[in-house]
This record gives sequence, structure tokens and C-alpha cells, in this order.
Amino acid sequence: MPMQSIPCLTPVALRLPPGVPEPPSCQRRHTLPASEFRCLTPQDAASVFEIEREAFISVSGDCPLRLHQIQHFLTLCPELSLGWFQEGRLVAFIIGSLWDEERLTQESLTLHRPGGHTAHLHVLAVHHTFRRQGKGSILLWRYLCHLGSLPTVRRAVLMCEDPLVPFYERFGFRPVGPCAVTVDLLTFTELQCSLQGQAASRRNSC
Repeated sequence: MPMQSIPCLTPVALRLPPGVPEPPSCQRRHTLPASEFRCLTPQDAASVFEIEREAFISVSGDCPLRLHQIQHFLTLCPELSLGWFQEGRLVAFIIGSLWDEERLTQESLTLHRPGGHTAHLHVLAVHHTFRRQGKGSILLWRYLCHLGSLPTVRRAVLMCEDPLVPFYERFGFRPVGPCAVTVDLLTFTELQCSLQGQAASRRNSC
């Protein structure tokens, strides 16, 4: 299968939504030195999994995506991922895939449906040495800007535990009720975000 063209996203000045603090470095200048946002490739899978494993194993005992699943999504739909690299090192990432139903199901955890118009955000994680610096907020905003530039993607959807709901609400996500997906004893809230109505405003602020 021929590899798809993977866009490289050049860092530009961005304005975050109200209430999202900028890290100290961004208060001095908008473009970080030696900083790059770009879509991920299968070659990034090992670095992605290392960050994900450290972030989730200690909290829930499991990872949202296993290494082979990361490789799977980065092969099929790299344009639905975004990584933040500093001096060539991956410090934060988001991985998504397309979904074609109104709500998430157990199958949505492992499938990419190219005919879908919904971007399912599987995982957002930040390297432990770069946490509490606002990087997750900046990356998510850049990711939503990126999704808004994809003509076939009309909305974004994710599931999270209740304490994280206010974080995602700041970016335009709205709870739609309990998620049908469960992982062991964990339950989740499903959130959706329309990209159509906000695409223009996001493009102007990214």
C-alpha cells in the first residue's frame, strides 16, 4: 500500500481559548526554539508507546492503545495524529482515527473507518518531564485546528473519565452522556465537538 503524503505542520503563533494558561516560554514568544508540530509516522510508534505506557500504566494499569495498534493507526491514518517535537524529541502526541456512527462503541477502540466524518481521539499524552507546562492544552488546540483543515472531518469525539470532562469542555467538547465503551471496571463520559461551526474561528487563531 503506498504511503500517504504526511503534512508537516510548521509552528505558528496561536491564541488559546479563554481560561487556558500559556506556559512561561509562550508568554515571551509564540514560536518555541527547535519546536515542531507534525503528523506522526509508523517510525514514531515506539516513542509514542513509551510515553503512553508511562502515562497510563501507573494510573489505570493499562494503555488505551497497544504498540501494534499504534502502528496500525499510524499506517492507516497518520493525518489524524499529531506530535509535538522539541529538538527532535517527541514530548506530546494525539492519535485519532475515523468513525462512522453517531456514538462510540467497543469496536471504535480498534477500527479506522475511512468513510466516516468523525475523528475519534484515542489518546492524548505528554511526556512526564514536560507535564504541568500547558503542553496538553496547546497540543489539543493545534490538533483541533488541524482537524478543521481536513474537509471530510466534521466533528471530533472522545471518551474520558469524569474528572477530565471540564478540561475538554474548554475546547468546545460537550458531554453527550455515558459512553457505551467500558474497560474492565472503568466507565467513561462521551464528549463531542463540532468542527464545522468553529472551523473558521480556529483557523484564524492557529
